Amino acid sequence: RFIDAPISGGQAGAENGVLSIMCGGDEGDYKLAEPVLEIYSKICRRIGDTGAGQKTKMCNQIAIAGLVQGLSEALHFAEKAGLDGNAVIEVISQGAAGSWQMSNRYQTMLKDEFEHGFAVDWMRKDLKICLEAGDSNGASLPVTSLVDQFYKDIQKMGGGRWDTSSLFKRLRAIDGLN
Repeated sequence: RFIDAPISGGQAGAENGVLSIMCGGDEGDYKLAEPVLEIYSKICRRIGDTGAGQKTKMCNQIAIAGLVQGLSEALHFAEKAGLDGNAVIEVISQGAAGSWQMSNRYQTMLKDEFEHGFAVDWMRKDLKICLEAGDSNGASLPVTSLVDQFYKDIQKMGGGRWDTSSLFKRLRAIDGLN
């Protein structure tokens, strides 16, 4: 018996028992595992047959890549426009732009702190899998492909172990702000 059950939520989510778990596998097998999975998750769902959990995790990584790039660009624009990044995020995070990434990463981004979180090297590994799967199933992923190249730039800057929010550092470097 097997279910694939990738997670999202990082170390803090694991420590606090609030992970998101995306599962694939036989419905009966999932029902057997569900009580255990629910102990350390805020949401746990069977998405489909075996492999559906992995494909859902790919969707998660695709979404995060775009979100972090968008947040980086918003903070960069605010900085270049002479706005207080903290005040900008305080307001926009309460509207449609709000996200986990925004709430949990903007302060470290503004402080140029990237020695934490999910490493660029790991994200590039994940995005490679996503892009290959997209090629295989016919899904066009232009933003994901572009952000993957931005992460490649960060690796060239020596930032392979930096957090994925280092996309902001890349933008600052382009403008000579770092």
